Amino acid sequence: MRLKEIIRNKWTKCIFWALLYTLWVIWLGNFWWLFGLVVIFDIFITKKVHWNFWKKRYKEGEKPAAWNEWLDAVIFAVIVVTFINTFWFQAFKIPSSSMESSLLTGDHLFVSKLTYGPRVPQTPLTIPFTHNTIFGKESYSTLIQNDYRRLKGFRDVERGDVVVFCFPHGDTILRAAPAEDYHTLVRFYGKEKVEEISEIVSRPSDKKDHYVKRCVALPGDSLEVRNGFVWVNGEQQEIYKGVQLTYQVKTSGQRINSKTLENLGLNLSELYFDATLPGYPAMPLTAAMLEEVKTLPNVESIECQLDTDPSRCSLEIFPFTEDSGWTRDFFGPLWIPQKGETVKLTEANLPLYQRIISVYEESDLQSAIEAGEYTFKQDYYFMMGDNRHNSLDSRYWGFVPEDHIVGKPVVIWLSTDKARQFPSNIRWGRFMKFL
Repeated sequence: MRLKEIIRNKWTKCIFWALLYTLWVIWLGNFWWLFGLVVIFDIFITKKVHWNFWKKRYKEGEKPAAWNEWLDAVIFAVIVVTFINTFWFQAFKIPSSSMESSLLTGDHLFVSKLTYGPRVPQTPLTIPFTHNTIFGKESYSTLIQNDYRRLKGFRDVERGDVVVFCFPHGDTILRAAPAEDYHTLVRFYGKEKVEEISEIVSRPSDKKDHYVKRCVALPGDSLEVRNGFVWVNGEQQEIYKGVQLTYQVKTSGQRINSKTLENLGLNLSELYFDATLPGYPAMPLTAAMLEEVKTLPNVESIECQLDTDPSRCSLEIFPFTEDSGWTRDFFGPLWIPQKGETVKLTEANLPLYQRIISVYEESDLQSAIEAGEYTFKQDYYFMMGDNRHNSLDSRYWGFVPEDHIVGKPVVIWLSTDKARQFPSNIRWGRFMKFL
């Protein structure tokens, strides 16, 4: 028997797909799925059940209907893409400037779920190719809710990784303003006033909106932010290439040439020149960009815009207490909770952990308070945007639970600048850029 005949043989096909399917079941860790081998055997060998029921079975010599062939192709594509999105890779778009200059607004990413291991769908009844909404309504049903479980990945999250995760405060949103942080609005304006604005929607953890930030601290780490820079376990963390702070740049009265600013990598649509200064009140700069701006002939002074007044931050900066003394630039020290570790609960540290206990781990907060201690059920992470003065991150809403981790961006497959017209809006230098 020739090789081509062996490949086309029904038993060869059956064995190949059965082995592939068995490996997937072993990875999934749910051996009830092995009953699917019966389906594979019937598809290739016995052919008793018409599994692709939407596709007509044609008699010999009968001409296939074009619409039926298209329907078959569409259904096959939906199944394959859904499987890939669930277990391998998923496409995301960067909507804001919180990660500039590392990731730009308009970057389209492929995010690997294999790196940290894909989560088994907790809310599986979802319209294909949607995350949480379609036409302004929920695109999923909570009729079936599975417990959190993550399959084996290549490795764990590491310090310095850029990570996609579900927004921890995204459990409750305003339908009319889904991008707003409901919990922050409640702290500022009160629950009754906020809920007058719009209908309130609750979301399961895997249907919260996606965020992308850099992991700066791991479970068990002690973190502190000093002068805008991160210290972990008593040592200053590496200043990653894309990390930038905001500076007030005074000039001799003239604007800096726009081409010069563009060549530096600055987003012109987000820069503002104040003639009364004169200069730029808020210019985000990396360390390398800062050195270049200092050399410009019409620049007279540069001052970092550090937030030093904790009295303005009690409702904005985690853990939202008046006596924390923390700001976005002077934050901590803070211990990052680790699975299996027990912490003594006091009046001083309760605001740090109460949301973990009652929301993320769905434990009885009052019982924990009475016991005077709590043992964490999962790991937590601390995430920060590289655009440190323009990023809503863990400094504003606290820890990221392990079950909220989605994956790691691996490649920018397209990048567009909304401030420009096609085709100049395409950033060709970022096309197929590996991260």
